[in-house]
Amino acid sequence: MSLSNQEISQQAGEYLDTALDFLMRKIEKKAVSAEGITAPHMKEDAEFVAHELTRVGVDAQVIQSRNADGTPGAWEVVGSKIVDPSAKTVLLYAHHDVQPAPNEDGVWQTDPFKGTIKGDRLYGRGASDDGSGIAIHLGALSILGEKLGVNIRFFIEGEEEMGSDSFIPFVKDHPEFFDADIMIVADSGNWSAEIPSLTTSLRGNTNIDVELRVMDSPRHSGAFGGPILDSHTLAAMLIARMYDDQGNLVVPGVESQEVVGGLQQDIDEAQFRVDGGVLSGVKLAGSDSLASRLWVKPAVTVIGFDAHPVEGSFNVISPSTKFRLSLRTAPSQDPEQAQKALGEFMVQNAPFGSHVSWTPVDKGRGWAMDAHSEVSRIAEQALEDAFETQPINQGQGGSIPFIPDLCEMFPKYQVLVTGPEDPQANAHSPNESQSISSLKKLIAAEAMMLRDFAELA
Repeated sequence: MSLSNQEISQQAGEYLDTALDFLMRKIEKKAVSAEGITAPHMKEDAEFVAHELTRVGVDAQVIQSRNADGTPGAWEVVGSKIVDPSAKTVLLYAHHDVQPAPNEDGVWQTDPFKGTIKGDRLYGRGASDDGSGIAIHLGALSILGEKLGVNIRFFIEGEEEMGSDSFIPFVKDHPEFFDADIMIVADSGNWSAEIPSLTTSLRGNTNIDVELRVMDSPRHSGAFGGPILDSHTLAAMLIARMYDDQGNLVVPGVESQEVVGGLQQDIDEAQFRVDGGVLSGVKLAGSDSLASRLWVKPAVTVIGFDAHPVEGSFNVISPSTKFRLSLRTAPSQDPEQAQKALGEFMVQNAPFGSHVSWTPVDKGRGWAMDAHSEVSRIAEQALEDAFETQPINQGQGGSIPFIPDLCEMFPKYQVLVTGPEDPQANAHSPNESQSISSLKKLIAAEAMMLRDFAELA
């Protein structure tokens, strides 16, 4: 007989001290992948996580991945718990590496690599991103124990914070570790510590380099300035042509789409401005809901621009300018299609007959959840039952490239993106923390999901 919601919630509360003890020890491991994904401290951290998995009945091991060029890659943790070969299989993902935590300016209020509880929050680097993602998985399996009705596979990644370069080579080398029906990616966030969320979509991303030329070499601005505009000014004109007077991107072929699953609640603009450090009087660009502008509408950012520094500048007309554009694409758009549309727009809109060319840099596909699937319904109900309030689902403006890559390699996957974070978690920033009360509810919610997935046909 399966556990009731009440029993699961009660056991999640009883497990909480174990989860916090795990996180305290995990924080102290200082698993900063930026200090070397192949380094001994990353292997030690992977072995620590693997040991914790064995404590909840998982057959776990640590394997070093390889990069696409064959060089050694990250230390990955894989494992499985097979209860019935005919049952559904759920792949649980999280990552064990963390961001650096520089504190030269004393912004951290606690030691970033010593877990510190203050009120309802546990502070420390990796307390939320993604130590609590691992803790949620451990807690759910501990609660269900012998009553687990689905097969489990684990992949705890060792270089998510460094771009996951060896992820896909690892999958190709070991496809057996990834054979599943459902995948839960516990590396995202919630509407608040009190209101849970499923992440319904992720924008894709593609970069291009653009070069604009106007002269064969520099010329003195006093002798030629006026009739000849410098390449930096022309590049600024070209960039501005991507937008209408409201700040909407108007590049033909770069698409928008509706919020996946419908917009339940828009993002609070005042809080968004505070979180984004937007200066007083600066207007936000674009029209429609703020949520749609962040989650499902395209956005371009100039992330690189070659120009002479102000220090040491002199009176010449710049003959050429190179800049890099980062395009966040709608979740469902083919990034190669969007990349080509943006590049062609640059060429076709060259100001004053300047010579414009572009080259592709990289691209990654976005992802959108099947908002109407039974798997999504079960997950939403579990979150509602655990938190005793309806979830507010949300998209994310960023990307998790391996999700669409895995879905292409394993077409039967149904993916859920959950996670421990909330707006106060400060992932990647000073004073990262995890809501303790939210962690307890998220452990209960995942246990309820796994329980109910066992009933799927």
